[in-house]
Amino acid sequence: MSSDAIRWSPGPLVVTLSVADGAPSLMRVEIDGRPAICPASPLPLIEIGVVGSGRSWSARRYIDSVAGHRLAYQHHAVEQTASGERLVVTSEDPVTGLQVTTTLSTLRGQGVLALQSRIVNGGDVDVDLSWVSSATWGGALANSPVESLRLWWAENDWLAENRWFSAGARQLLPDLTRSVHEHDPRGAFTRTALGAWSTDGSLPLGVLVDESTGTAIGWQIEHNGPWHWQAGERTDGVYVSLLGPTEAEHDWYARLSPGDELTTVPVTIALASDGYEGVMAGLTAARRAMRRTHPDHNGLPVVFNDYMNTLMGDPTTDKLLPLIEAAAVVGAETFCIDAGWYDDDSVGWWDSVGAWEPSTTRFPDGGLTAVLQRIRDRGMVAGLWLEPEMVGLRSPVAEALPDEAFFLRHGRRVVEHERYHLDLRHPLARKHLDEVVDRLVGMGVGYFKFDYNINIGTGTDHDALSAGAGLLEHNRAYLEWVDAVLDRHPDVTLENCASGGLRVDYAMLSRLQMQSTSDQQDPLRYPSIAAAAAAAVAPEQAASWSYPQPEFTDQQIAFTMSTGLLGRVHLSGHLDKMTGSQRDLVAEAVTAYQSHREFIGRSVPFWPLGLPGWDDEWVAHGLHDGTSALVTVWRRGGSSSNVLALPGWVQGLPVRVVYPVATDASVAMADGVAALEITLPHAHQAVTIAIGRD
Repeated sequence: MSSDAIRWSPGPLVVTLSVADGAPSLMRVEIDGRPAICPASPLPLIEIGVVGSGRSWSARRYIDSVAGHRLAYQHHAVEQTASGERLVVTSEDPVTGLQVTTTLSTLRGQGVLALQSRIVNGGDVDVDLSWVSSATWGGALANSPVESLRLWWAENDWLAENRWFSAGARQLLPDLTRSVHEHDPRGAFTRTALGAWSTDGSLPLGVLVDESTGTAIGWQIEHNGPWHWQAGERTDGVYVSLLGPTEAEHDWYARLSPGDELTTVPVTIALASDGYEGVMAGLTAARRAMRRTHPDHNGLPVVFNDYMNTLMGDPTTDKLLPLIEAAAVVGAETFCIDAGWYDDDSVGWWDSVGAWEPSTTRFPDGGLTAVLQRIRDRGMVAGLWLEPEMVGLRSPVAEALPDEAFFLRHGRRVVEHERYHLDLRHPLARKHLDEVVDRLVGMGVGYFKFDYNINIGTGTDHDALSAGAGLLEHNRAYLEWVDAVLDRHPDVTLENCASGGLRVDYAMLSRLQMQSTSDQQDPLRYPSIAAAAAAAVAPEQAASWSYPQPEFTDQQIAFTMSTGLLGRVHLSGHLDKMTGSQRDLVAEAVTAYQSHREFIGRSVPFWPLGLPGWDDEWVAHGLHDGTSALVTVWRRGGSSSNVLALPGWVQGLPVRVVYPVATDASVAMADGVAALEITLPHAHQAVTIAIGRD
């Protein structure tokens, strides 16, 4: 090993770090023997915006930090872990005394790198930071011409989640005739999350693909609050910088006194030699590896929730009992009572939540306890909806807790949509929520849907240098609180929801077991959300609504039941008012799901028609394990026939429709190629197909 470089070969990756004459930097990264990162002038592993030092090139780019390039290599170590290896590299800024320890972790057999840094002020004066990158690299895709690169990203809005887009890198990064100007650009292509909804606007993901070779690199930021990523052009090609909150975007600021430390937001990079689907396979493996162990990840029980297109926040004993019976009959294994179970208020519950005491008027005979017992008597786990961080303006909790237990700005409680926001840094806020959860578990609740329906903005400046700094501390305190809940109640399942999919991140999903993919109520809109969910969430965590109704035709029932069959079935709908044959069709979907769900947690996603567009008339999503596959196909319009591209190894394997079994759809393997020919005669029709599976 050269004294100028560290060469590390964990599995399919070969990583070379430059450590001479500058900061530790990714000098070369290979995947399957193919170079993916190869800059002519490497960027530091971590860039640091130190106030008083700034950048060497004035731009809205989070690279070229003077302090980051001053970092001098000190030492490193390679350590074995339970799931792979990690390389720990320490460097120091001789001017400020900042000591940076960056850990690069790998996952055995996978082309992924997880990065996180710890920064300690080893000097004798305060150091102020306005931004810090979690990972930075240049020379993306081995100096491939910008014209051969394609960038993928995902927009994410309420009711319109998981909308993936791609464009040629040169469309996003204009050619400035750099040979004439002899300077790097000042701009970059960026995506940012603002406030406390981590995925309101965009997902914290991106993929860069060299279309001439298939080499690809993707990234994921794992934070339950604000983040920023950017891709821009340098002399030696494309750079990528990944960050948590920043001062410019998020009012984040840090002051490290001597001995103080800061840990960056964790990120994961995935490299592949087979395009964006290879990246998604690597990220899927990383997501599974970083999760807290929990029985739900293996069992994948079917969850009935009374809310969507059904009770819509108005549960009562009379309404729930027939739904409980019907849900049990079709095979549901968990029954979650959604919003409204605490509501005794004739003027509405939105601004009175926070105490989480069961309503007495809604459940007159035996109270909510009797309803929960009925759920358990029918063999299902009882669940409740909860919005832990919220306290309504009219809630008694708003008066019982001091101002310091809530988000404050400039000494005043922050109000958003008639609610206050608990600050989980405060012991009384945590104590209140611990008592709520423990009390409800004591009543027999084994499942919570944790929702989050406001965006509180930049954060809280109470006991913090800035509002963004206070928000980061709260975000991390919330994760600590969740960990403590699961430590006390390891078998309780937690669902992650934020008005559907507005907090889809692996800070949350490394702890909470399920993710609500959307609040979308139109079954015709849901397929593109459900099909693309596996690009952001491990399939076995992605819960998509299936809400069949008595007025639906059999085709419509099968269409909506298909949304969760390759992820998690989030069942709703007035099953109690259906005919026997309609319930049989719902039960058939549940049974089909239960027969193949063990496959979901060990498979990787693919998209036979490409990642879906929002208005695509045909949508398809598949899972495979290298020997067999499942594919769900929805037709929303257009031609009645289509051809689906499949992995090459499927040629000659048997094909059959597994749901609905009684169908007029036609499916067959194409002759001589890895493709599926399919005809769906009806405009709104869906089927799930097994390839090479008994």
